[in-house]
Amino acid sequence: MAPPITAGADGSPESLAAVGWAAREAVLRGLPLRIVHAWLWQPLDVPIVQDKETQALSAESLVREAGAAVSARYPDLPVTTEVVPDTPVAALLGEAERSRMLVLGSRGHGAIVGFLVGSYGQQVIASAGCPVVSVRAPAADAEAPKEPQPRDGDEIVVGQQGSAEDSAAVLGFAFETAAAHGAPVRAVRAWSLPPFFAYSPGTLQLVDEAGGLEPYEKQALAEALAPWRERFPDVAVTEHVEIGSAGQVLLSAVSRAQLLVVGRRARRSAIGKRIGSVAHASLHHAPCPVVVVPHT
Repeated sequence: MAPPITAGADGSPESLAAVGWAAREAVLRGLPLRIVHAWLWQPLDVPIVQDKETQALSAESLVREAGAAVSARYPDLPVTTEVVPDTPVAALLGEAERSRMLVLGSRGHGAIVGFLVGSYGQQVIASAGCPVVSVRAPAADAEAPKEPQPRDGDEIVVGQQGSAEDSAAVLGFAFETAAAHGAPVRAVRAWSLPPFFAYSPGTLQLVDEAGGLEPYEKQALAEALAPWRERFPDVAVTEHVEIGSAGQVLLSAVSRAQLLVVGRRARRSAIGKRIGSVAHASLHHAPCPVVVVPHT
């Protein structure tokens, strides 16, 4: 069986929105859906009533009801549910290892919440081995996900950085998603002047006389897109090259986006794994769902 799309559920409106988005995506991609809830019995050293069996039944009921709601709406969609006996981060990272993508809910334009509080969400995004989707659906849509409907003009916006090899995983995800949705792709490449130009007026003048650096950036974007245009000839593509910081340029391009796709280098820094400044800005400020795709 193909790897599933996995959604985390905790009963909150945000997680129900994530389940709804994941279900629609699974239908469009022809993939199974898996709904999980992380629950681990941890007795407390405090004088309060603790009922392990009741809490376990509540957790089972939560995922079972989420699965039943999805199955009622999409009767042909294969759906499995499970309560994972582990801490949230460990459970979700384990699910990521065997999933096509991991879908989590988030609230507003702040940090990821739900059963991921504070740094937990960033830990999952920074360490997951598969793409992680942060869904910002309105609470009104979370209770009753609608049938997947094509939305003309709603773009899949993807940030392209570095060489064609650097961005292959990110572009591949964007084009696959666009093909499934029948949507166009807007590929965005941001660039800035190297710092030494600020101290070399003569060199900057020569660059300007040669047409500036933008033609080189446009060529780099075109080369990165070429294999994906060939593989997905029916996907319309807009090439967007703009000077400025990558985060700001991307966020200015998502006004008509149904999804923003950004990359994360899958490597450990001196202070541990990080999601990167572009992904961080996108997760906190983009008005649409954001996918963070790990790449080497």
